[in-house]
Amino acid sequence: MTDLHAFIAGLPKAELHVHHVGSASPRIVAELAARHPDSAVPSDPEAVADYFTFTDFAHFIQVYLSVVDLIRTPEDVRLLTFEIARDMARQNVRYAELTVTPYSSTRRGIDERAFMEAIEDARKAAEAEFGVILRWCFDIPGEAGLESAEETLRLALDLRPEGLVSFGLGGPEIGVPRAQFKPYFDRAIEAGLHSVPHAGETTGPETVWEALRALRAERIGHGISSAQDPELLRYLAEHRIPLEVCPTSNVATRAVSEIGLHPLKKLVDAGVLVTINSDDPPMFGTDLNSEYDVAARLLGLDERGVAELAKNAVEASFLDQAGKDRITAEIDAWTESWLAQG
Repeated sequence: MTDLHAFIAGLPKAELHVHHVGSASPRIVAELAARHPDSAVPSDPEAVADYFTFTDFAHFIQVYLSVVDLIRTPEDVRLLTFEIARDMARQNVRYAELTVTPYSSTRRGIDERAFMEAIEDARKAAEAEFGVILRWCFDIPGEAGLESAEETLRLALDLRPEGLVSFGLGGPEIGVPRAQFKPYFDRAIEAGLHSVPHAGETTGPETVWEALRALRAERIGHGISSAQDPELLRYLAEHRIPLEVCPTSNVATRAVSEIGLHPLKKLVDAGVLVTINSDDPPMFGTDLNSEYDVAARLLGLDERGVAELAKNAVEASFLDQAGKDRITAEIDAWTESWLAQG
């Protein structure tokens, strides 16, 4: 596994389910907390790591929103975004679709145009300096209701930044039916955005069905409860609808009681196109490399198997075909070089 860990560390990767604010490292969170001392978030990086210990999904949302509250100025937004890309580059992430919740920032007083300029400036600088391509998924914070859906859609369509590729739905699933957001997803899809709602993490397979039928989901965020429904597994496999699986996150939020009981293998064995992701990595004490380590153990993969898993994320991404071909070729080249040395 030590050799496999080294292989994973050098493997070119794409990531499709990773949250903007949730990717703030303890160092960055502490720096932001020091800027805004009225916050309850600690300003010491070690204390921040302890702060990121959750009792359940509701507690996670509470902690997450307290970190969201630290992002108060365009300079905060720019710093956060650029530093996330730096951390991704260290893991050989070539491409990432970052889930951004602009409503959470604009309602706290950040000028909406300044917000867009900040993420776009960071995106372009990150690609130039680190070679990391960032794209955006603007997501509705489901707990904030239809007002947030209307505002997220307006921001997406009226101020559409160059890097925006998709429209999502995050936050709690319990008590937040997917179908109520159908009109907003319909308009986003008509405008050329892809549909990527969260579903089936803390609720059953019926939520995934609802996301597919009402929101015309092209990918599902999490979707792990699909393993409970053989008909749904067949549908996902037949239609090549990818799942964005985040193993450590699922345990941290108590969606799965322990990693050994994670349904990843059942999903893969059913032929579902599965991608591996980190969700809110510093909050869960993980990163994308660690998630590939976990997946390799759960699935019993060697280097070639891990490389194929990495290609799934490239295939399921909304990157243009030339970009997909380039990263796929990098994955193949790294794999063959590694095995030739062995």
